Amino acid sequence: MKSKNTLIPARLKPGDKIGIAAPASPFDMENYNLGVHVLESMGLCVSVLDDIFDKNTYLAGPDVHRANLLNKLFADSSIKAIICARGGYGSIRILPLLDYNIIRNNPKIFIGFSDVSAILSAIYTKCGLVTFHGPMVTTMADASQKTKESMMAAFFSDSKLEITIKNGIALRHGSASGIVSGGNLATLCHLAGTPFQPGFKDHILFLEDRGEAVYKIDRMLTQMKMAGCFDDIAGLVLGFFEDCGKIKEVFNVVDNIFKDYDIPVLAGLEAGHGRNNITIPFGITATLDSDRSLLSFHEAATS
Repeated sequence: MKSKNTLIPARLKPGDKIGIAAPASPFDMENYNLGVHVLESMGLCVSVLDDIFDKNTYLAGPDVHRANLLNKLFADSSIKAIICARGGYGSIRILPLLDYNIIRNNPKIFIGFSDVSAILSAIYTKCGLVTFHGPMVTTMADASQKTKESMMAAFFSDSKLEITIKNGIALRHGSASGIVSGGNLATLCHLAGTPFQPGFKDHILFLEDRGEAVYKIDRMLTQMKMAGCFDDIAGLVLGFFEDCGKIKEVFNVVDNIFKDYDIPVLAGLEAGHGRNNITIPFGITATLDSDRSLLSFHEAATS
């Protein structure tokens, strides 16, 4: 079941044109070129605007420049999907500069992860458009076959996605249904208290991160809990927590933060900063079964 206001983007076909956005940091050209080659090998026509190669210290050009590029890609009817070149930092800075009317009136596939979680969340929250947490151009350079197949299944298939978590760990047992949303923990935490703070009521929340010490994960989750971000969530699923210390300590923090919530909690989803990065649609209802290590979506991610 979906919200009556949910916008589901059109399914891709071989030969469709996809645009590349650079909403955050500049990127490595070697990995970028390799990633473009991978996308082309998947039957896609890659459209590149020279504007994405700008650099401004740790940003891929000024804020207005990066936002305008993304607005332009959404407004272009010949572009059927938008994939981000890289994350890094900078997505949060352009949220007030995005034209949500253009995005709402030109729904299309938009994919990224890490820092781009800010844009995934804002577009879903402001426009009701389904967005996709998944690989970016530079990470496609050495993406696993599983990563590529997952993205193709989300974009090209009319099948309902069913993600079986091979090495899933049920931190809390049970089953629940809700709209899936979330992303990078550090990024979402910094949206709290802003006009772009997402609401997770009745949602299955997905979280992942990289390079954050266990105490920092504790601090971010504690802040979000105090801010009411987790009130009435339906379930929690954890992706990779790469270079975040001992994973058992991360699980202990999560178990403590969510001890008062009667929800299923499942860890081990191969999404985020890891070898595999499964594509997850945000804005589609799914059932999370922590005992069966299964996340089953109720409808196709594209139409």
